[in-house]
Amino acid sequence: MQVTSLLSRAESSPGDHHDDHHHHHAHDHDQCESCGHDHSHIPVRLPQTLVGLIFILNSYVVGWLFSGGEMIASASAMIGAIILGTPIILTSIKDLRRGVLSINELVSIAVLASFAEGSFGAGSQAAGYQTAGLVAFFMLLGEIIETRTAAGARASIESLIRLAPTKARRLLPDGREEEVAASELKVGDVIRIRPGDNVAADGVIISGQGSFNQANITGESLPVDKSPGDQVFAATTNLTGVLEIKVTRAGTDTTLGRVRDLILAAEKTKLPFMRIVDQYMGYYTPFVLVLGALVWAFTHDLNRVIAVLVVACPCAFILASPTALVAALSAAARLGILVKNVGDLELAARINAFIFDKTGTLTTGRLAVSRLAPVEGVKPAELLRVAASAERYSNHPTAKALLSLAEEAGVPLTEPADFAETAGRGVKARIEGVEVVVGRAQWLKDRGIQEDLAKSVDLNETEGFSLIYVARDGKFIGWIGLRDQTRAEAKESLASLLQAGVRRVAMVSGDRQPVAARVAREIGCEEVAAECLPQNKVDFVRQVRAKGYRVAVVGDGVNDAPALAAGDLGIAMGAAGSEVAINSATIALMNNDLRRLPFLIRLSRTTRSVINQNLLFGVFFIIGGLTLAAFGYINPIVAAIMHNAGSLMVVFNSARLVRQGEELEPFTAGDSGATPSRPAPRLAPQAA
Repeated sequence: MQVTSLLSRAESSPGDHHDDHHHHHAHDHDQCESCGHDHSHIPVRLPQTLVGLIFILNSYVVGWLFSGGEMIASASAMIGAIILGTPIILTSIKDLRRGVLSINELVSIAVLASFAEGSFGAGSQAAGYQTAGLVAFFMLLGEIIETRTAAGARASIESLIRLAPTKARRLLPDGREEEVAASELKVGDVIRIRPGDNVAADGVIISGQGSFNQANITGESLPVDKSPGDQVFAATTNLTGVLEIKVTRAGTDTTLGRVRDLILAAEKTKLPFMRIVDQYMGYYTPFVLVLGALVWAFTHDLNRVIAVLVVACPCAFILASPTALVAALSAAARLGILVKNVGDLELAARINAFIFDKTGTLTTGRLAVSRLAPVEGVKPAELLRVAASAERYSNHPTAKALLSLAEEAGVPLTEPADFAETAGRGVKARIEGVEVVVGRAQWLKDRGIQEDLAKSVDLNETEGFSLIYVARDGKFIGWIGLRDQTRAEAKESLASLLQAGVRRVAMVSGDRQPVAARVAREIGCEEVAAECLPQNKVDFVRQVRAKGYRVAVVGDGVNDAPALAAGDLGIAMGAAGSEVAINSATIALMNNDLRRLPFLIRLSRTTRSVINQNLLFGVFFIIGGLTLAAFGYINPIVAAIMHNAGSLMVVFNSARLVRQGEELEPFTAGDSGATPSRPAPRLAPQAA
């Protein structure tokens, strides 16, 4: 009998242990989310259960070893039965006072009926007390094991809260630091993070560099390097370096707090099937009582009636859905997938069309170098060194792409002199005493470069390539091609979706048709809609749904909110730190790894399969158990053992879902946005 909710226990975090007594007392009056049935939770204490068992076992030992010890055996068994049965009886009384008839009453009646069979005094009979005590013991033991096992299915969720530090080092205006409770931090405070520290609040780095493990927020397993201007999240771990961070969100407003709230909110939601079970569960207990009365009327065997009442507790059936969903939510949360409603997790199994936004979803949304094309006699590394050195102090996306590649390739840069930048055209600087000009073709011509710059270019700028030209000491030395890089895992992920049975995959973009077509070719997407305004994207989604498809829309959640809302399922990419993304979608991916999408489909289908297995087992278990009990093939003690065995089989079957997605955990973080490391650009000028 599952009497402690698997889910409602999550409402208090480990940081709330000081209030545990109050918390559990309050929950005596709450609805049991796990059982899908409104009843009080039996307070199960392991020491009390063991003491009661010792008295029961002692009654057997006395009866076996000492002739004439019936009275002592009966007294021992009676004490054990009272210790073990009292929590169950008291909980049933609470139910009845609230006007609720639940499965707790079935067990209480069974325990009381068994207890009534015992006798104390002359001609003592310990059997009734022993039966009552053992039935209560096995029910309480099953509760303890189920609760501990279910807690294991929640380990990844609880880790979100456990990792949140309780203390922080806040910097004072005079530069000194003071240790304060994390709950006292306010927006605008500056805190110092040392190597090994967990970050106490969301914030932006204002000084220092470090490598952060943010697996508990984004699901990526490899550390991410951060520098001034980058965002950090509460409960992530700083592995290297000392940093100063300006707090942007504190307390429950942090990304961690919102993630935790969403997960706990999801656990309290129910599938439509679970709501149907709730409606009819109120009729189940009276039905079993009538069945027990019929067995008594035909057999006058109290043991059969007790066995019927015990084996009829439908916990294997009731636990079928909640245990599987808790395990699935845990597996999803471990990989940075936030599901707001378990109904959406179930819906994902039936999705047969995916519509993707382009920029920031299928592409990184940032420029990256795709081609280094030096003139004859100049090496690609030299072209990169000269261009990146000249762009060193520019904040333009082109400059950032060049500097990023130079750092990645280990190309040493030179300090530029006389740096000057003309917005939208290019830069000029003196590198090693020689003037270097980097920028658009017209910018170089205006600076006196007379060569035909476009002669060697074999890229089409209309397909989304951005070209810059480099001249040194008045001579053209090569050009560099940049573009919004497609995500390394995009092609593999789309292919996996098609293999999983998704019938239609499309890309919608506000970008130009040639750019969208080029990206679609690279990722293997056959259907493209380009030059779309937000309303056009919504119309496209509605047209696909009108043809009978169940549609999932995937975007970055910022400019795609209308389209995300228009689909059957809205999935926001890279939601870590983005309130808009988290709020606009039904499912939020905390990182940008597209491989999470086919995993989500697989997880949903596996979860549905496990729920069906559990339900089928639960139904046959109850029918079989009632039949065996009614015909006298099992006694009450065996019925209690069978009941717990059935419940545990369901819990263990569901727990398999926790390990789903372990193959995805090795993840290469190319940047703070959790983008997989990109392939190296082609260096040869003649490469296509």
